[in-house]
Amino acid sequence: MNIQDYSLQLIESAILIVVFIILRLALKRAVRNFAKKIERLEHRTGLIMKHVDFAVFSIVGIGLILIWGVDFRNLGLVMSSVFAVIGIAFFAQWSILSNITSGVIMFFTFPYKIGDYIKIHDKEMPCEGIIEDIKTFHIILHTTNNEIITYPNSMMLQKGVSIVKAEAFYEQQHELDKNKKALPHD
Repeated sequence: MNIQDYSLQLIESAILIVVFIILRLALKRAVRNFAKKIERLEHRTGLIMKHVDFAVFSIVGIGLILIWGVDFRNLGLVMSSVFAVIGIAFFAQWSILSNITSGVIMFFTFPYKIGDYIKIHDKEMPCEGIIEDIKTFHIILHTTNNEIITYPNSMMLQKGVSIVKAEAFYEQQHELDKNKKALPHD
């Protein structure tokens, strides 16, 4: 095996990797700047950066496969099989994909942030509370009844949501905490 036989593929691979490292850094900087501009928490920014990394590394992997001479007839057969399996898996688990997509959309366009007191206008299960965290798949709400509710991201985009003033909630929580301290302990 002579390295000169593969010099073109090595050069193309190196260029691809360098270009995508620069692209990855630029995307991460853009996400961080956007997060600072709209005052998003570092935790949420980290989740979006994981999605950026996954996308960039997937594209690099596909690029390296193409550079190193995978036969397109074989690649077409493999890709159609892979997409058939992925399609069936996504059809069975469409809600997972829609929640991830909704989480990314909410990062860039969602007018609510962690710490806001919101009211979800849902006929089956209306709820309100403070957003404690926004995860990849769901939002964690802390209600006035001291319940922790997880609400799917995709449902947050489908239902009407309004911001309510949080002062009353904080006062009620402070009263609950004072009452708990006044209770006799074992």
